[in-house]
Amino acid sequence: MTVSKRIVLHFPKRLVDRPIVYRLIKDYDLEFNILKASVTPQEEGLMVLELKGEREDYDEGIRYLTTTGVRIQSLSQDVIRNEERCTHCGACITICPTGAFEVDPLTRLVKFDNEKCLACGLCILACPPRAMEVHF
Repeated sequence: MTVSKRIVLHFPKRLVDRPIVYRLIKDYDLEFNILKASVTPQEEGLMVLELKGEREDYDEGIRYLTTTGVRIQSLSQDVIRNEERCTHCGACITICPTGAFEVDPLTRLVKFDNEKCLACGLCILACPPRAMEVHF
């Protein structure tokens, strides 16, 4: 069974210059798509990626990452909408490249599907009341 998940990798300083993502391809036969990355030598690194492969390979790859010292989070934990701030103005709808926002035709409220979110940050810039938050 094929698995595809969007995850956030946090690299400690000691690992930013090692070919960790390369090992996911070579040793575990996983495909990846880097959605966002900030990796600087001698500093902590962060990478948002979509990781895809057979379930057994995926699980082995995740085990490799954790034993190496990479901290892993699900992307959906990191992108949230502050419901108290959201005015449902719809500014986020046209700017989102993945269609993570849509208007409910009955209530006219904007719905957010964090499973479609890439954490690109465009909605954060477009949101007048600053209701979208990314916590990496």
